[in-house]
Amino acid sequence: MPTGLFELREKVAVVTGAGSGIGAAIARVFARQQARVVVLDRDEAAARRTADQISGAGGRAAAVACDVADGGQVARVFERIVAEQARVDILVNNAGIAHVGTIERTTEADFDRLYAVNVKGVYLCARAAVPIMLGQGGGVILNMASIASLVGVAERFAYSMTKGAVHTMTMSIAIDYVKQNIRCNCICPARIHTPFVDDFVARHYAGRERETLAQLAAYQPIGRMWTSEEVAHLALYLCSDEAAFVTGQAYPIDGGVLVA
Repeated sequence: MPTGLFELREKVAVVTGAGSGIGAAIARVFARQQARVVVLDRDEAAARRTADQISGAGGRAAAVACDVADGGQVARVFERIVAEQARVDILVNNAGIAHVGTIERTTEADFDRLYAVNVKGVYLCARAAVPIMLGQGGGVILNMASIASLVGVAERFAYSMTKGAVHTMTMSIAIDYVKQNIRCNCICPARIHTPFVDDFVARHYAGRERETLAQLAAYQPIGRMWTSEEVAHLALYLCSDEAAFVTGQAYPIDGGVLVA
């Protein structure tokens, strides 16, 4: 039950990539604080699972299939959201994909694929949401960047490029719309332990899963990876009225990476 602080009562929150991992955790936490959550994911079945979890816990959620890299699809989805929900108070641009490799091991196809989802996807969803927010008097956009947008991370060339773009898009949106009551911030996580990470490690480091997960945990001086729920709690603060004075900021949640 909401405590009075960080309530999102009756606010419509759209969360992309919310079929699993961080996006699903954000959707669940927002719903507990009485937001009406629209769960977007390219995998409609995954989106429905998250929405069903929320509904089963007494919250309100709708599941919508959406490929954030498809401009026409994004436009239609946001038109549908406005038709059904009447407004968009919060947009969380969480959908994203990963890649391992130096510039030499990044093919043009890899580069284009990451750019399409991680950069263009944020642009398309924010571009769809901003006019809606302007028409209703304001709103909040939260983008998922990465610690890789703040420091160098080995063998993450294309991924770091995309998350650096997310960081700078965040600042641009914030400064352009600060007078129109639209806030925009981004979260910069270090390693987060999600089902996506487990699957990625299993596919790319077969036979070395335990060793690889231990290395990922050790990257953070605090000695472990973060959980999706811990990221979701920071997202809740940044999207709540308690953060009304916060815009254009990149929030590391990194277990001491930057101070080390």
